[in-house]
Amino acid sequence: MLRFLLATFVIAALGANLAAQSPAPASGAQTGPKSPAQPTPSPSATPTIEELVDSLGPADLQAFITLLKANFTNPDAITDTELSRATVEGLLVRLPRGITLLAGKESAPSVTPGVFYSELIAGRTGYVRLGTLNNANLQALDKALSGFAAKKVNDLIVDLRASSGTSDFSLAAEFAKRFSPKGKPIFTVRKPTGRQDRVFSSDREPEFRGLVMVLADSDTSGAAEAIAAALRFYNKALVIGQPTAGRAAEYSELPLPSGKTVRLAAAEIVSSDGRSLFPEGVNPDLPVEMSLSEKRQIFQSSSEKGIGPFIYETGRPHMTEAALLAGTNPELEAAEAAQQRRGRAPEKPPPHDPVLQRALDVVTSLEVYQKH
Repeated sequence: MLRFLLATFVIAALGANLAAQSPAPASGAQTGPKSPAQPTPSPSATPTIEELVDSLGPADLQAFITLLKANFTNPDAITDTELSRATVEGLLVRLPRGITLLAGKESAPSVTPGVFYSELIAGRTGYVRLGTLNNANLQALDKALSGFAAKKVNDLIVDLRASSGTSDFSLAAEFAKRFSPKGKPIFTVRKPTGRQDRVFSSDREPEFRGLVMVLADSDTSGAAEAIAAALRFYNKALVIGQPTAGRAAEYSELPLPSGKTVRLAAAEIVSSDGRSLFPEGVNPDLPVEMSLSEKRQIFQSSSEKGIGPFIYETGRPHMTEAALLAGTNPELEAAEAAQQRRGRAPEKPPPHDPVLQRALDVVTSLEVYQKH
């Protein structure tokens, strides 16, 4: 517990000192789009340790360490080594998306490749699940978009919920080029040291120019987050689902003398509108909750059954007109109760994808609106 407290206080001290040393922007300088004013949160009745630490200024933080060294009953707990260890531990706790300590080189997290999938839903709306951003899936995307164009498909749902992080930003940009205007920047990989920016722009005409919806969640990670932001910016696409992973960064793995490895975010991805996507990620325009396990189950089953059976939730039949008006199912509920008395669990309803369902509802609503 002491080490955790030390870690939290030391990290806050580092952050406060860095903030104090950072030069203020020059008058008239562009500092990016301003965020809307946020309401000041009301103080909680019992502040957390993090809230207490964040409320301290640089002088308080320095005094805290000095008082500990001079007065704590166990001087061995406040040595420079323990303070360094607390600093590392605090950084790992407070910056989980930016820093990871690995037991060795082989401990780097592996990502299961996601396959590409496409389908024409209800004969009018194209659906593409990009999967892992690799060359095979890029070719599959081109083939699907060509097929949709031949069928004059004007509405497209781009599903990024199986697109995990990739270190190949050039390849990720190729995916985005299929939807971004020629000559426009898609995203930038920015390193804080030396301002070593790498700007990825589109050098081709987009393959699809119609209405686009983007599906995303916490499995949308890395450069896929930049694709979601680009489609929102250039295609006015609505992002539907849940916040992305917040790992839109280029990571480096650096060895430690002990053989362990520190994996850290060495460069951030900046979206087309100049906003950094690390570590906040992309927030949805239309939030829709869905469990990751159920989504993955549907993705696995859709390769055999198609995505259609999982879009709309199956309604429970009403056995009588009175039950229909009352919104009840007395016969089914009685049958389920009898099953439970016999020790049998009631049948589990088939899974459905409320995120995709919401996207299709929006597409249908826009089509109806445009016809009027």
